[in-house]
Amino acid sequence: MRPRPPIKGRGIFSGTGLVIAALAATAAALLYPLWSYADRQNAADPTVLSAQAVTTPYGPLSAQDRDFITQVRLAGLWELPAGELAERKGTAAAVRSAGQHLVDGHTSLDAHVRTVATQLGVPLPNEANAQQKQWLDTLGATQGEDFDRRFAGTVRLAQGRVYTLTAQVRADTQNSLVRDLADDANATVLDHIKVVESTGYVDFAALAKDLAASPTPVATPRAVAPSAAVPVTPSSGDSYAMPPATASPPPTSSP
Repeated sequence: MRPRPPIKGRGIFSGTGLVIAALAATAAALLYPLWSYADRQNAADPTVLSAQAVTTPYGPLSAQDRDFITQVRLAGLWELPAGELAERKGTAAAVRSAGQHLVDGHTSLDAHVRTVATQLGVPLPNEANAQQKQWLDTLGATQGEDFDRRFAGTVRLAQGRVYTLTAQVRADTQNSLVRDLADDANATVLDHIKVVESTGYVDFAALAKDLAASPTPVATPRAVAPSAAVPVTPSSGDSYAMPPATASPPPTSSP
């Protein structure tokens, strides 16, 4: 039996079809990133990001800004008493010194955050959250060198979380008061990180694992009950000067 002759044009059409399909697939692959990028652009639109922002004389106040103000207050509500415990119970001089840094730093920073919250109308909690209370209870029940180690490890872990949040807020905020508070918090937390590390009791391997397992700060309540909020009036001891809504260069003195 003679072999059946090929149908004229079948090979050409088949080859052309493959070429067309390949070109279509290539075009789709090239266009998809553009569509995806357009979607991301819409998601990052400033009007979308500022949808939850509140207008203030000092610039927009975002949800992240408000959460940061609460976080700074919460940090002081547990780290200041933790510092007092370290001053009393620390067996090493470096631990007692770190405790003093915590007390001094958060006394000043808490006055600042209360003033900022007053100016921006942000209610603040007046007690630590559940996780922070547990940390304080553990430190209160611990003695000797075990206290030194637990104090250093717990405080350093908490400060690492807050330090990350502070940097993010400082980079993103459009509010001049929050920006100034982030600068103050950044300097305070960095000082505390250094003095706690100088105790020699920080286990950096364990710290890295804990930070990787829980990279974000301890969750804070989204709403503060009126009975649990501090008054929105600064105390007589608050001495922070409020930055102007729009910064201007200082006047130059004539020679």
